Amino acid sequence: MNNLSIPEAVSSATVSSQRLNAGCFCISLNDGLLREALSTELGSPDIVRLIDERCPFLFSARPVFLSESQQARMAAVIAAVQSVVALPAYRQRIFADAPEISRHDPAGVAGVFFGYDFHVSDEHIGLIEINTNAGGAMLNAVVARAHHACCLSDAQLAHATAAGTIFETNIVTMFQNEWRLSQRKGTLRTIAIVDTSPMQQFLYPEFLLFQRLFERAGLRAVIVDPAALDFKDGVLWHQGIAIDMVYNRLTDFMLEDQAVADLRAAYLAGAVVLTPNPQAHALYADKKNLALLSNAAVLKDLGVSSDIQAILVANIPQTEVVETANAERLWKQRRQLFFKPTAGYGGRAAYRGDKLTKRVWQEILAADYVAQSLVVPGLRANGNRASPDVLKFDIRCYTYQGNVQWTAARLYQGQTTNFRTAGGGFAPVYTLSNEAMQCCVQACDQGITKAG
Repeated sequence: MNNLSIPEAVSSATVSSQRLNAGCFCISLNDGLLREALSTELGSPDIVRLIDERCPFLFSARPVFLSESQQARMAAVIAAVQSVVALPAYRQRIFADAPEISRHDPAGVAGVFFGYDFHVSDEHIGLIEINTNAGGAMLNAVVARAHHACCLSDAQLAHATAAGTIFETNIVTMFQNEWRLSQRKGTLRTIAIVDTSPMQQFLYPEFLLFQRLFERAGLRAVIVDPAALDFKDGVLWHQGIAIDMVYNRLTDFMLEDQAVADLRAAYLAGAVVLTPNPQAHALYADKKNLALLSNAAVLKDLGVSSDIQAILVANIPQTEVVETANAERLWKQRRQLFFKPTAGYGGRAAYRGDKLTKRVWQEILAADYVAQSLVVPGLRANGNRASPDVLKFDIRCYTYQGNVQWTAARLYQGQTTNFRTAGGGFAPVYTLSNEAMQCCVQACDQGITKAG
């Protein structure tokens, strides 16, 4: 897993995935099956209409193809990051500068739905960021049932469709495991899905999907604004319901706002299982961490083995914190860089260097930013053979305890993923062997697809 050399067979598979993504015009998503799956899961056609109105470009009809070697390399990078985060020297370095709440012991809780986001192009991959409350997993599990037509074989498509149901089962198991890790007495009974003004959130339909999933597993689930939580008598309450666990979708990663005061107090008192939590964000998702993980000298000082160093440095774009001392150099190099706020999310306030104005640059200097070497995203054919178009894509690996649970793509136009692009949105990822890839390439080259 640590060998980064690319033999000829691997190179061939990667080239085939590029050819498929550039030349496959299959329509994989069946809109009727999608609406049926969502209506069944959500229990109301009104919510499906809400998705149409609020986020019409949530799902793409195009699948994205990866080779087994590309998928394996991403898994190797994730495992390498996990191994570094486990080192006492790394944790000590992070906690020295992180907010005090990050040092609070989460009682063994690992954190659900980490999202490792990659750009994949030709034989290169780049880990562009890590998230600790990555959205979209449940949406991808449900929509897997609606993908039915592609250049894949019937057996391959049947396996991909069944994988969504398996993933849903694994999601419930993951939350139950978080409860076990916390060593609480009794059984898990209630979960609160918590976000600010949840009904107004872009992915509110996903909250409903989680609620239905938990309820089918025999758990009571509520969707709650943090201000509606009340910590008293050593228990976190919502309208008379004692909350055992909080599935945290907040972007207030360190629980600093007054609106989350009761949740923060309950967490610090050990009265509730919070997943993911501030410690997880500090260790994984603060973008300053990428400056450590992409620096061979720093990794060596931390005691990271040479093989793990090689994996990380080769597959994480060089990243550095923007400071006064390097500002002039970074400005001159800006066309080869991407700038992100250290605590940012969802592509907000992130800028390609070649798009920067002097005014925005001054705003970056006044805030907390990192500069990351630009990694070209993958490209996916859109439209049709007569009138082709191209979308960019990134790959998100949803993980738990370092294990990849699900891999999805996000298709888009612009600087970052935005779910505002016609034809874009979440897309299934089909990871194929070299032999299967070549068969699909031949089918697409000959125009033999199952969906024109």
